[in-house]
Amino acid sequence: MFTPRLYLTVIAILITVLCSSAQVRHVTTVTPRMAGQASSGVEVYEFDYVDVQPQFPGGEHGLVNFINKTRVYPYHAYKNRIQGRVLCSFIVGADGKVSRVRVIRGAADEAINREAMRVIGEMPRWTPGRVGGAAVPVRVVLPIAFRL
Repeated sequence: MFTPRLYLTVIAILITVLCSSAQVRHVTTVTPRMAGQASSGVEVYEFDYVDVQPQFPGGEHGLVNFINKTRVYPYHAYKNRIQGRVLCSFIVGADGKVSRVRVIRGAADEAINREAMRVIGEMPRWTPGRVGGAAVPVRVVLPIAFRL
């Protein structure tokens, strides 16, 4: 015979099983900003919620080396001893190409922000992220430090 306590226990177990088996997708839609074209959204996965995360050629060590070799400290910022960290966001496409670079949180000097965007824009193709074995576009957030 079902008692209210047993009934609630069974429901709690069912809810736990159903919730744990449901696959949660963390996807955002990015709409192109081109005038005169139909706006068709592109699904972009978040970095932490893909099966295989996108990877820079050479891994994290290769990424740090690339940034250090490519980054040029803006003269005005260097001369005035301006330092900072620029938090950038970009999308690694299903083909590994970097696109839609933007500054999330910038430094005090706009030249530093532009330099961070330039460095990211010059990155070679990444190994794309994967969901269920298929390559998908993934949003990556990367800090670039400017220290003297």
